[in-house]
Amino acid sequence: MNERSECAGALMPVSPMARALELAMEGARAGEVPVGAVVVSAGGEIVAGACNRVERDRDPSAHAEIIALREAGRLAGSPRLVGHDLYVTLEPCPMCAHAIALARIRRLYYGAEDEKGGGVDNGARIFSLTSCHHRPEVYGGIGAAAAAGLLRQFFRERR
Repeated sequence: MNERSECAGALMPVSPMARALELAMEGARAGEVPVGAVVVSAGGEIVAGACNRVERDRDPSAHAEIIALREAGRLAGSPRLVGHDLYVTLEPCPMCAHAIALARIRRLYYGAEDEKGGGVDNGARIFSLTSCHHRPEVYGGIGAAAAAGLLRQFFRERR
C-alpha cells in the first residue's frame, strides 16, 4: 500500500480497510453517515478514497463508493477499473453495486452488512441478477465490528 502510518516509531503499511474506516470517521465528524471506501490498484496501491458526501454536496448519489470509483477512473483514464479492488466499510447499496459492476471491479471487500439497504448479500443482490454483466469476487465481514460500531454510535448520537 502506498500510505503508511506511524506505530511505535516504525512506519507500518496502512491496510485498505483501515484507511476506509479512517475516511468513514472523517465523514461522521462532518455529519455524514460514516461510510468510507478506497480503491486499490492491481499493484496493491491505494489510488482513491472517499467518505460519504451526500449532505455536503446535496447529492443523493454522493456515496463513498461512487466518489472513490469516479476518482480512480479519472486517474486511470478509464471508467473500467479492471484488476482494481474496492474496500468499503458498509455493504454497498444497489446503486453502488451497479456502479461497481460497471467499473469492472475485480474484488469487493466490505465490512458491516446492511440488512435494510444492502445490494450485494442483502436486499436487491445486484450481482446475482441476470442483467448484471460483471460480478466481482465478494468478501464480506472485513472489519465488520469496527464498521458496525461506528454506524451504531453515529445513529445513537442523532436520536
